[in-house]
Amino acid sequence: MKFSFKLLFLFLLPATTQAQIRQVPISRVQQMADLPRPLQIIDWKKMALNFDRTVYDFQAKGKYWPLVWMDSTGKNFKQPVMGIYTAIGDVRQGPSHNKGMFHEALANMGAVLGASLVNINKSNQHGQNYVAMLKNYFNKDTGWDIMMNNTAPEVALLGGGYGRDWWYDVYPNVLFYAIWEKYPQESGFKEMARSIAEKFFKADSILNGNYHYSYFDYGQMKPMTNTICAQPDAAAGHAYVLYAAYKKFGDKRYLQGAISAMNALESQTINPTYELLMPFGAYLAASMNAEQGTHFDLAKMLDWTFAGTAICREGWGFLAGNWNGFDISGTVGSTVDHGGYSFLMNTFDAAWPLVPLVKYQPQYANAIGKWMLNAVNASRLFYPQYMPAEHQTLPGFADVTKGVIAYEGMAKASTFDTLYTHLKAPVAQGDGPKWVPGKNPEVSQFSVYGSGHVGIFGGIVKKTSVEGILQLDLNATDFYGDNIFPTDLLYNPYPVKKKIKYIPASKGKVDIYNLITKKFIARNMGSGVELSISPMQSAVLISIPAGKKEKVINHQLNIEGHIIDFSYN
Repeated sequence: MKFSFKLLFLFLLPATTQAQIRQVPISRVQQMADLPRPLQIIDWKKMALNFDRTVYDFQAKGKYWPLVWMDSTGKNFKQPVMGIYTAIGDVRQGPSHNKGMFHEALANMGAVLGASLVNINKSNQHGQNYVAMLKNYFNKDTGWDIMMNNTAPEVALLGGGYGRDWWYDVYPNVLFYAIWEKYPQESGFKEMARSIAEKFFKADSILNGNYHYSYFDYGQMKPMTNTICAQPDAAAGHAYVLYAAYKKFGDKRYLQGAISAMNALESQTINPTYELLMPFGAYLAASMNAEQGTHFDLAKMLDWTFAGTAICREGWGFLAGNWNGFDISGTVGSTVDHGGYSFLMNTFDAAWPLVPLVKYQPQYANAIGKWMLNAVNASRLFYPQYMPAEHQTLPGFADVTKGVIAYEGMAKASTFDTLYTHLKAPVAQGDGPKWVPGKNPEVSQFSVYGSGHVGIFGGIVKKTSVEGILQLDLNATDFYGDNIFPTDLLYNPYPVKKKIKYIPASKGKVDIYNLITKKFIARNMGSGVELSISPMQSAVLISIPAGKKEKVINHQLNIEGHIIDFSYN
């Protein structure tokens, strides 16, 4: 017998009833547009696929192309590694400069991860294993035995941070653990992952709750101070790697280390946000509170992440505002530099930890859904084909980007001070010419490394039948989470009820559970369900193979050994 479901799902229960999760606001998100304008959601998966196809072309034609080359210096491992430009035309890079050695893990690893999130197999692409090439960033020759932003100290001072700026040393390891989850059988990765976990565990033990340093020397195992201000949010990066290592290896020392690092992060008395790591602290507060019964202050960590109240990295956070008719809310960077200066890579990467936290703490579904709508909408403006020419520093050079390379940032006023001063906000631009003054060309404002992370949006974001209602995959970047059941967030930003057709990723018939209302909204569904979502409310939908048995254990809804609701009453 066949069943056809057309289900109208209404959010009619007041937030105070036991049947629906009371939503918790994030103050910075409340300052963002309810419905950003102009509203245009581009196809981010298509953009990610186009980036990979266009950039990973060693025969690409055109001035400044190709953007990739092979580095045969064999640092750390006697194998070639692909180099990729940080910015178009960067004079420090390419096969003819610095022995071809200067390329950054943030660019290379970000591009591999981004492509993997849109289902490109980077371990076997046109006869190349780009995943295996990433081993060269594992700095065993120096004795640090962790992933670093460059392959060797010979190019350390050219830029990009290496052995002196903590987030630059920690973040490649966060990226590595994500990539390892996508390629668990890659030769040598398990041993490198274990080494990284051991280094981070020992470093946390040595630091003993005090992360007020510029960086940590993982060779000498000493915390260090220099002219770069202290970065206590490095604890979030340590904790993320250690918690992932605990999930993978089952070693309880790593869980203890993750908790220790999170305690160090939480103990800060002022906002410790520096660059990219604080959102991972928020994710861990959400996931560890749910899975481990910890009690980290998630609200405080989300406020630190979003608010723009950082002291050392003054004003670093999430932007909110409308500049001359353009909503730029949700993008990430400095809230104070020239009135605001946000960056594409930071915006892409913030989605990685912040979107999946809704699985563990669904009371933030509305806030994260609203932020993501703003961020996804505004981020197209970094690309020259989507930003009006009168708001770009280099509108005449758009062709050099081939439609896949964006400006590094977007500012309220030109940060070059004496250049492009006639442009009105928002101003699409980049810092490349400042890195090598008088030598780097104007087109180095186009960011290859930031654009390479586009697959994070590409893997998470899908459009629905209603423009502005996004379908956000909460499993896509929940690396090492229990992702057996497809889980999606849908947020209605409109002041009226909206109907959409929801089609889950599951094959076969499914039962659909809504984490917000704590009810199954469909049983034995085979084709899709029509939802009616109330104004400015969310649905978090989990698709479970039909007929699976449910158990409630310790106030958690369990489906055959998998927890789908951590706070079930």
